[in-house]
Amino acid sequence: MDFNEAAVFVKVVQAGSFSAAARQLGLPTSTISTRVARLEQRLGVTLLQRTTRRLNLTEAGAMYFEHASTGLGYLLEAEAALDEARQQPQGVLKVTAPADLGDALLGGVMAQTKLTYPALSLELMLTERYVDLVAEGVDVAIRTGELRDSSLIAKSLGTIQWALFASPHYLQSAGQIEAPVDLGQHQMVQFTPMGRHHWELQQGATAIRVPLNGRMLVNSIGVVRAMAENGQGVALLPTFICQPTVEAGGLQRVLPAWRGQADALHLVYPKQRFMPPKLRGFIDLAVAELKPLFSAS
Repeated sequence: MDFNEAAVFVKVVQAGSFSAAARQLGLPTSTISTRVARLEQRLGVTLLQRTTRRLNLTEAGAMYFEHASTGLGYLLEAEAALDEARQQPQGVLKVTAPADLGDALLGGVMAQTKLTYPALSLELMLTERYVDLVAEGVDVAIRTGELRDSSLIAKSLGTIQWALFASPHYLQSAGQIEAPVDLGQHQMVQFTPMGRHHWELQQGATAIRVPLNGRMLVNSIGVVRAMAENGQGVALLPTFICQPTVEAGGLQRVLPAWRGQADALHLVYPKQRFMPPKLRGFIDLAVAELKPLFSAS
């Protein structure tokens, strides 16, 4: 099979004449005519009926043109995709995430992306509302929990595990916590999206609800962590946010055998036939930086 012959035939039909196709392809008209004739001879059918004024597709020619033009279109798209993949990411990349997650996770990723791809401009939108990526022209989002939009591609980053933390100073003054029932005797710093009236904890197959006193309610993970570090009480927080402070001695895991909920974490982006280099580059960097944080539950 000679793809050049098929490509020339498609161009002749699209251009409307041998001479017009020759001009567009930069070839002699005789070469165009010869290649189409060879194609007809190989296929054993007449594809074009030639008159002095115009070309007419035969029934076989129309069928061949439909399939050949589609196939060549896919080949051209494949070549364009490879060319695009070789390009340096550039343009504007828009990223969105929940405010608390973005604060905790994306600073380093955005800095590394800008360092790696200096021609790329970055726009980060931190918001608690649900962002319609397609309608608002956003390239990629970080989302937790169950994904609502099946039209999006999701790339898993792992699982956010919630657990109890308090400062060593607080535990020394208020007393150690040996069992979930002891929590009722302690101050609690409540991140409101995790519950106003109770926390749900689990140990293996055993699940319990811990009543909350509702005296310190906060809707920011960062503020909750800061209050826990400052000895204001026990907090239910994501382990990845607390880990650096735990290693530095500022926080201590409380009831380590018990855990709060686990939330799936994803990078999501709209479905598209070819991923732009700017999006591919950002996703590769984000996965490399973030996935190790959530490799263990």
